[in-house]
Amino acid sequence: MLIKKSSDIFSSEITPEALWQNRRQFLQSTGLAMGLSALPFKSFAQSNITLQKLSSVKSKYVTMEKITPFESATTYNNYYEFGTDKADPAKKAGTLISRPWTVTLEGACNKPHTIGIEELLRLAPLEERIYRLRCVEGWSMVIPWLGFSLSELIKRAEPTGNAKFVEFITLADPKQMPNLKSSVLEWPYVEALRMDEAMHPLTLLSLGSYGQTLTNQSGAPVRIVVPWKYGFKSGKSIVKIRFVEKQPKTSWEKAGPSEYGFYSNVNPAVDHPRWSQATERRIDASSTGINAFLTPKRKTLMFNGYEEVASLYTGMDLRKFF
Repeated sequence: MLIKKSSDIFSSEITPEALWQNRRQFLQSTGLAMGLSALPFKSFAQSNITLQKLSSVKSKYVTMEKITPFESATTYNNYYEFGTDKADPAKKAGTLISRPWTVTLEGACNKPHTIGIEELLRLAPLEERIYRLRCVEGWSMVIPWLGFSLSELIKRAEPTGNAKFVEFITLADPKQMPNLKSSVLEWPYVEALRMDEAMHPLTLLSLGSYGQTLTNQSGAPVRIVVPWKYGFKSGKSIVKIRFVEKQPKTSWEKAGPSEYGFYSNVNPAVDHPRWSQATERRIDASSTGINAFLTPKRKTLMFNGYEEVASLYTGMDLRKFF
């Protein structure tokens, strides 16, 4: 198991010192709120994102691996509402308006309601959880997410016994998201988990990363992070959470049912029809864009290394239920 469960470890203790000090100096220099003019990253030059420093408590969920640099993690993204090229979200997501924002909980629950982003920020103590993110295309990152277990929000809605699955629905506004005119996917973007997956303590409701609120291209202002599944299972810019009885069809299932199954657990033994999933490339400061193909490969771990979720799938054929 690669996750070290210790309440005494922060990213400052596991990130190379120079990187951590640079990040801390950057955050301290910005104060509590900062506009784009203060950002040293040219990729945000045309964005209207407002980044705010968030406080967090110690978390038992960390990995000892090197954290992906902030600039790499925010300029090499999948967010098809803004384009299909990895650089598109950073260039185009400045049109996303992340305040005000609400998330509606509905469906098979006793307490359907709508909650605002500021209330979400106060719902539970934010933890810095350093999770690996493995994408289906074969690249991976290590990101210090900020948030709390999704179960904290789900419990407020009091799902009924009929709630077997949880749907996550992303904002779909053509005025803010230029690629909604394309037919690459059916909009709005929909993802889903089985209820026990959604309630697992590793499943994160993320409100930030790198000590700040989420950047637009990272899924501002609220997203899901399911670290043992491929990245597309972690829906961005969530506006609705729906509790349902029957297994829903997700966006990628509809687009390519032979390539993207409902479960989408990281499984090196199950290849994508067009490429192997046995290895991956870790994104770092020198491996974005065309250079990503020059990064040495590493073995892909079952469940992305999160062995504690294996019991969720006892008795299941994970080749059939891919």
